[in-house]
Amino acid sequence: MGESSAGAAFAGRRVLALETSCDETAAAVVDDGHVVVSSVVSSQVDLHARYGGVVPEVASRAHTELIVPVVTEALAAAGLDATGRGAGPVDAVAATVGPGLVGALLVGVSAAKSYAMAWGVPFVGVNHLEGHLYASLLEDPELAYPVVVLLVSGGHTLLVRMGGPGRYAVLGRTKDDAAGEAFDKVSRYLGLGYPGGPAIDKAAERGEPDAVAFPRARLPGTFDFSFSGLKTAVVNYVRAHPEVSSEDVAASFQRAVTDALLEKTFEAAEATRAVGLCLAGGVAANSELRRRAAEKGEAAGLRVFLPSRAMCTDNAAMIASAGYFRLRSKGPTALDAGAEPSLGFNEPGSSLSRS
Repeated sequence: MGESSAGAAFAGRRVLALETSCDETAAAVVDDGHVVVSSVVSSQVDLHARYGGVVPEVASRAHTELIVPVVTEALAAAGLDATGRGAGPVDAVAATVGPGLVGALLVGVSAAKSYAMAWGVPFVGVNHLEGHLYASLLEDPELAYPVVVLLVSGGHTLLVRMGGPGRYAVLGRTKDDAAGEAFDKVSRYLGLGYPGGPAIDKAAERGEPDAVAFPRARLPGTFDFSFSGLKTAVVNYVRAHPEVSSEDVAASFQRAVTDALLEKTFEAAEATRAVGLCLAGGVAANSELRRRAAEKGEAAGLRVFLPSRAMCTDNAAMIASAGYFRLRSKGPTALDAGAEPSLGFNEPGSSLSRS
């Protein structure tokens, strides 16, 4: 992401961050990488619900309208105003540069650069997925390392060993559909609504998780996941058994997903001698996944960190935290750096490289 070595000695403490990778317009002020001073999220869920998914152009327009009011509100809650007066200017401005929708990302990146230039402070670009790794740290500053993080969202499913801020190793990832994508597709097929994760979760409360024996992709010898076959199995079963209740299908599907996620996650934690396990990403708000992770952790004598549901979904506080530690280790991002919608884990721009 074009870091400048000139900023490697960053000694500031207060970071303003902007997050606009998808359909939430968010801003937050975080001190010292873990103290959330303010966090504001404006969701576009209702705006996109009529389409059954996020419409990129609609999201970009909404971000353009909302970004300044959201930043202003976050600054005001932190004792600042839009000009940087009040309790004093922030020490840096961070923004999600990828992965995500390119138009949406550009709104946040452009705004963040503008604030950084106006205040004369560093700008730092953050990998959205890296931000999710800091959700537990924001709510538990005493987090002990190493931990294995299960990051499950609409577009990504992966296991990361985190040895501390900025020290990551990718252990496994989905080979096809992300878990959140599977939730959305199954929910849409069953007519349960959007977004799929909460809809499946709610329907599953009224269903029987053992009603249908859906498959679990094991992928032996790896910590990888696969959900495309499960999604297809749901469609085929409902077509063959039209009388089956959507609640039973939802509960059985959800059980199959959580079985697959937790099996690999606890195997990875044991194999890497992790002292803890963290959930992260939007799917980490799933009630069954949270409950069963906590139960398995207690049985295994492994501490499980469950971020609040607000920290599981997209927010700017996690971006501020990741940005703070990135500034201290890598320095600021060049102002001519752009958005990277396909930013991945093993690319030069990503601080989530294999190690």
